[in-house]
Amino acid sequence: MMKQFKTLLIATIAFFGAQTINAQAKVAHVDVNEIMTKMPAILDAQKQLQKLGETYSADYNTMVQEYQAKIKKYDAEAATQSDAINQTRQTEVQDMAKRIGEFQENAQKELQKKEGDLMKPILEKVKASIAKVGKAKGFQYVLNSADLLLTDGPDLTADVKKDLGF
Repeated sequence: MMKQFKTLLIATIAFFGAQTINAQAKVAHVDVNEIMTKMPAILDAQKQLQKLGETYSADYNTMVQEYQAKIKKYDAEAATQSDAINQTRQTEVQDMAKRIGEFQENAQKELQKKEGDLMKPILEKVKASIAKVGKAKGFQYVLNSADLLLTDGPDLTADVKKDLGF
């Protein structure tokens, strides 16, 4: 009876030990920041965004200069103009200020939209590559190393870069 109990106990321990080993997931990590900062498509997207930002900035600066020039002119001429003309000019300047503010807000929204439009396919490509490499190497989970306190394990960053062609 005791011998059967020992055999049953050993079998039970072996069974649960095997289950524990099988339950452990294979985990690797990848440095998404490193991939994203060195990826040629990201660099191209950043150049496009910078160029668009510079265009918006130049247009904004032109509008502000026109606004400041009008204010200066109207201030200098205010004493020699009628109240009705000064009131019209004040309304014109307020409208210009409003248009400048709207332009700046719209330019910022357009830049954010353009960034999203450019980045979305790139991010999807990186995510697909990480999944492809992770599955090919037999990992169940691939974590971003930037979010980890300890990255002591397989690093797939170089493999993902290779898969992406850089």
